[in-house]
Amino acid sequence: MKSASKLVSQSAMPIADKASGARKIDELLRAVVKECEFRLKYRITVDPPLPEERDWERPEILVEFSGPDSDVLLERGAELLRSLEHLSQEILRLSPSEHERVAFDCMNHRAMRLEELKLAAGVAAERVRKTGVPYTFSPMSSRERRILHLALRDQDDLKTESTGEAGRRAVVVYPKDYKPAAPRAGRR
Repeated sequence: MKSASKLVSQSAMPIADKASGARKIDELLRAVVKECEFRLKYRITVDPPLPEERDWERPEILVEFSGPDSDVLLERGAELLRSLEHLSQEILRLSPSEHERVAFDCMNHRAMRLEELKLAAGVAAERVRKTGVPYTFSPMSSRERRILHLALRDQDDLKTESTGEAGRRAVVVYPKDYKPAAPRAGRR
């Protein structure tokens, strides 16, 4: 797949030129769909309209897939969909803080995952309130961690923080005034 790898190594492109960014993403996706013989269609929308309550996600470029091979994109936690999204972010030379500017979706997976994360945040909040013990989520992407932080931002009796390194970062929900127990002296 020479053409796709060639695209990733091109020089930087400011996201300010969204139409050019969308064309670069289209070039990548055409190559991937053709070379892999995927039965997929996609639509690239610049500055897509989104519901007001989605303040945690406002992509400037949205790519939506459909077709008989949609399930391939969604297997293993949408691994391939997320990988294509990541390649697009690399092509556009977006810094990690800018990754939310480009979003990929397939069969409304993104909206369902957002709802799942919001529900999980609510369950974790109740658990922490009842037990007084911090709750640690499984490691997840920075975008998903951000959604958890935003879902819990109005909970005055709780606080959240991300812990861990690189791909092992996770959100921890704490009671607001939580103080960890002092470490016990070890035996010799």
